[in-house]
Amino acid sequence: MSSLIQTIDFGSRPSLPMDVLRRRAPAVFADHQFEKTSANYVFISTQQLVGALRDSGFHPTDARQRWARGDRLGYARHMIRFRAHDALCFVDCTPEIILINSHDATSAYELRGGLYRFVCCNGLIVSLAEFGVVRIPHRGNAVASVVQGARKIMDQLTGMGPIIEKMARTELDERARLAFAQRALELRYRNRDHYPFDANRLLDARRDPDRQNTLWCVYNRVQENMICGGIEGKSAAGRKVTSRRITAVQEDVRLNVALWHEAMALIRR
Repeated sequence: MSSLIQTIDFGSRPSLPMDVLRRRAPAVFADHQFEKTSANYVFISTQQLVGALRDSGFHPTDARQRWARGDRLGYARHMIRFRAHDALCFVDCTPEIILINSHDATSAYELRGGLYRFVCCNGLIVSLAEFGVVRIPHRGNAVASVVQGARKIMDQLTGMGPIIEKMARTELDERARLAFAQRALELRYRNRDHYPFDANRLLDARRDPDRQNTLWCVYNRVQENMICGGIEGKSAAGRKVTSRRITAVQEDVRLNVALWHEAMALIRR
């Protein structure tokens, strides 16, 4: 087994208590769909899916929900992360399953692969382009389909060790690092003529272990700075601004998946 990819006991990330899950994502516990959805929409309880995944060995570790106005809040898009009880650890992360759903017809059930990085408690969403995203419409036996999809994605994620190992062994020179950061800045502020700060700010390390210039460390530095925000800059009008943390589920997925594609392009050359 590689010296970089091994089973390491980082300590367990505790299962999210149901009261915390309810507070972070109340839409999980909706018992019917939003009243303005189509008559063809079939309601399937996210809470029921959480229970089914628990019974299959996946426990929820984090959750968030899209902010929505008025009575739509209890039905809005939500995202729950799950960890398998026997998940492996690669370098400094472990694979997780991400379930996205809504009860207001804004999204179907969607399963994606993710990585949870222990050193910064940072959740990465990876794109399994070779296998595709598992999307499950609101009809039929969704519970069985979600459990099967979760197992399929976890099987795929457990084979990611060699990819992460290659990222951890690939050194990026200054030019490549800046180009990667610039691309991330363009992804973050798409369709804008002005960026509030220079791309090199995305390369700032928030902890000593991330100061290395491997693709794995550079990718994680850029991802954390892009998603977590907190970078000071100036607006187009010259006012001082600070980049915001990405909290919207859809935008989090978009940025994470796009940045993962950029990183994969660097090791496939």
